[in-house]
Amino acid sequence: MAEELRIQAGDKREKYETLLPQVAALVANERDEIANMANVAAALWQTFGFFWTGFYRVIEGELVLAPFQGPIACTRIAYGKGVCGTAWKEGRTIIVPDVELFPGHIACNSASRSEIVVPLIKAGQVKAVLDIDSDRPDAFDETDRIFLEQIVALL
Repeated sequence: MAEELRIQAGDKREKYETLLPQVAALVANERDEIANMANVAAALWQTFGFFWTGFYRVIEGELVLAPFQGPIACTRIAYGKGVCGTAWKEGRTIIVPDVELFPGHIACNSASRSEIVVPLIKAGQVKAVLDIDSDRPDAFDETDRIFLEQIVALL
């Protein structure tokens, strides 16, 4: 079992290492943030098969749904609420191994079991968050955090 987990982690790292330059090329010459978010969400979703992959943008004091791949999602999330709102408030990546144990988790879809949220920070302020949900518990780790933060920094 430990060997299987090591192999899976290695495969994940290899996928990110392949994806990172592809994302850099996708966004390099495009100035429209919505277009870039759409392509990044699609690239992550296609590469990893996550349950839900997308962005929420900070608009007029709340997170508003932006480009995503997956089932229907919550449209607006308040500051400090749920995993996305908490990542926005704290300005840091949050990994949640079991969403049912996260205080104040917002269940946009009951099939979601674990989550990672990465803030997009420009000029010291959170402008958006990348939200990825898995239908498996404990699906995200430090490898995801490291590479997703690099991907978000490209935006």
